[in-house]
Amino acid sequence: MSGINKVILVGRLGKDPESKETKNGLGARFSVATSESYTSKATGQKVENTEWHNIVVWGKLAEIAAMYLKKGSMVYLEGKLETQKYQDQTGQDKYITKVVLNGFNSKLEMLDSKPSSDQRVPVPQAARTPHEQQRPQGDVGQSIPPVALDDFEDKDIPF
Repeated sequence: MSGINKVILVGRLGKDPESKETKNGLGARFSVATSESYTSKATGQKVENTEWHNIVVWGKLAEIAAMYLKKGSMVYLEGKLETQKYQDQTGQDKYITKVVLNGFNSKLEMLDSKPSSDQRVPVPQAARTPHEQQRPQGDVGQSIPPVALDDFEDKDIPF
């Protein structure tokens, strides 16, 4: 029997997603904080524990993360744990564990309420489709104009 490697997190982004195109396609990474609180029986005071999780997202979910998520966004994530081994500058073996969202069994849901109509979402260069990246841009460094979130309906969002 093979094992199950599934992680479910609900938390807030600690920073804006960083996205870039790699040989494996578009990827985005960010950190998510999860917190739990309880009342200490010994002191009667409220105690809050926060854990930080490294998240890596690939493919269409990476495009969505790059376009719509920002620091403080509340998200629901389903992915799998991956641990990578590397050596630091002194030659010591180090390990980093991250939650990876890649493939059909991964999920990313935005849990924040819809922003007000005056908020706009810029489309980052890395999130453009290959067709959009090849189109002549005119001025160097020209960006895609921001899109008002009110211009979208639920059926336009691909999840």
